[in-house]
Amino acid sequence: MDSRLPQLLTPFLKYLGGQSITEDSPLPALGLDSMQSIELLFAIEDTFGITLADEYLNDATFATAGTLWSAIATTMAAEGGGVTAL
Repeated sequence: MDSRLPQLLTPFLKYLGGQSITEDSPLPALGLDSMQSIELLFAIEDTFGITLADEYLNDATFATAGTLWSAIATTMAAEGGGVTAL
């Protein structure tokens, strides 16, 4: 997982309470709601220079930081961008 993702996620997770964000962090349980998911989507696309396909715009993609990173990494690879590990 790229180190930019936890930085992007932190402002959207009102119940994070100082915890570290890991691939298993449950985003909805930490406070990410559907409206914030849209704002987060725009931030992700701007930060990583990608456009997430419609197939990724679902609850399963935004379930954990790891599932979200998987969609980002797959999209970056498909669009020719580099994928950076944490």
